Amino acid sequence: MTIVSALEQPMAKDRHTYSITGGVPLEGSITASGAKNAVTKQLVASLLTDQPCVLHKVPRIVEVDLVLGMLAELGTEVTWLGEHSVRVHTPEVRETSLSAMYSGVNRIPILMMGPLLHRRGETLVPLPGGCTIGKRPIDFHLEGLRQMGADIAEHPTSVKVHVDRLAGAHIDLLFPSVGATENLLLAAVRASGTTVISNAAVEPEIVDLILMLQKMGALITINTDRTITVEGVRELRGVEHTTIADRIEIASFAAAAIATDGRIEVRGARQEHLVTYLNTLRHIGGDFADTKDGLEFWRARPLTATDVETGVHPGFMTDWQQPLTVLLTQATGTSVVHETIYEDRFGYTEQLSAMGASVELTTRCLGAVACRFHGRDFQHTAKISGPRRLHGADLVIPDLRAGFGYVLAALVADGTSTITGTRYLERGYEQPVAKLAAVGARISTRPV
Repeated sequence: MTIVSALEQPMAKDRHTYSITGGVPLEGSITASGAKNAVTKQLVASLLTDQPCVLHKVPRIVEVDLVLGMLAELGTEVTWLGEHSVRVHTPEVRETSLSAMYSGVNRIPILMMGPLLHRRGETLVPLPGGCTIGKRPIDFHLEGLRQMGADIAEHPTSVKVHVDRLAGAHIDLLFPSVGATENLLLAAVRASGTTVISNAAVEPEIVDLILMLQKMGALITINTDRTITVEGVRELRGVEHTTIADRIEIASFAAAAIATDGRIEVRGARQEHLVTYLNTLRHIGGDFADTKDGLEFWRARPLTATDVETGVHPGFMTDWQQPLTVLLTQATGTSVVHETIYEDRFGYTEQLSAMGASVELTTRCLGAVACRFHGRDFQHTAKISGPRRLHGADLVIPDLRAGFGYVLAALVADGTSTITGTRYLERGYEQPVAKLAAVGARISTRPV
């Protein structure tokens, strides 16, 4: 067993660069890791109880290390029980604030407000950060907590909050924000009275968080109209929970199989978490089938263009669009990808164009309906013409999800590509080099 008591400075530099030689069909099997976007929030939820919590299928990624470091700083005892199982126990919250080194690192600190208010009645957390993909304000989070009775003081780099006890409220979100929904859930489960969250996000990762909280003793109902009702309880107990598989990683390897004209089985993949994505793959020319352990993906016919519009679940996930955009460079015709979640998520396409892709960005809404960026000066729609032959290049990863897009571009390109900025990719993908090599990718690394 390994005990973790603290985390050193969050990783700010690459550990290595990638070298990828393209042109090889990827074939074989990998196992999907636990979902980053679920497990990190479940680790935060462990603060809601003074009893031990055990999580299984925990990916060994940078983002998990960061969260465990934050928890350790607050007083959590962290014990790895195996390669992917961790025990977190916070019998006493020793600190109510996180150090400045976590300012701007990711969005997890802001989710700790509810649990820390329940345990200690006050907290000071740094303002969130993460990938540079557009504005991600926390107005919805703070307004919801204010409606629950919290006294909030906003500072340039932090937020200070205190309350005697949070109280239930009816909170109507203007947009079904995943982060705000998670934050309000974590605040509502131990509040006095009933909290109703209208226009809530209902992504599989949120449902998985709710399942964990329910095991801990919470009373939560998900209604069919995007309303979540939480009846507050005084105490929550410890829990043992297995995190769902990462549907973003699954989609990434599915795109890799189809783009390289290979065949990849992803063990642990669940069809019900990928319905919209699977339909899109079929429109393009890919296909899938159940296996004993998961799903298998391959190219069923020559690839053809399609139109895609990102949206909240059950729509097409915004984190699926980067590998899909690369896949569409290999499809015949002109495809349209309309991004409606983040206004600045196509910056990565500039380097794709340098590799030979034809990607035109526009501020126009080219989806089925005008989105919230309509009439604003955001290049949030991409027109991709193909098929285009890509060539190897020196690529610099700008953010986590663009990272796998660049890996995929290198896999289909002629020649060899060198990829730096790999620290961003490794925030959310567990052992990407080993998994890619396992399905035949010609990939190697060298230390920085």
